[in-house]
Amino acid sequence: MNEVLSADDIKNHLGALPGWHLENGEITRTIELASFPTAVMFVGAVGHIAESAGHHPDIVIKYCKVTLSLVSHDAGGLTEADFSLAARIDHLIQGA
Repeated sequence: MNEVLSADDIKNHLGALPGWHLENGEITRTIELASFPTAVMFVGAVGHIAESAGHHPDIVIKYCKVTLSLVSHDAGGLTEADFSLAARIDHLIQGA
């Protein structure tokens, strides 16, 4: 199981992930895409990488805006797994 990160570690990781912020103990990012179909396709791509990582974000789609939230529920807080998946999601965003 991953260890919960300290507040300093979380701050350092967030510094490397522009667009992500801490909200209610989770890291969150909202992405606005060109259209609803594009948003749904993006969520599908996120689903594939999340499944391969064995770590799954909470996802909300509101028309062409997608909000992703990550926390390691089993560990009781934020872990390296959350920031690793966030970085992989950022690679998808760059291609969207």
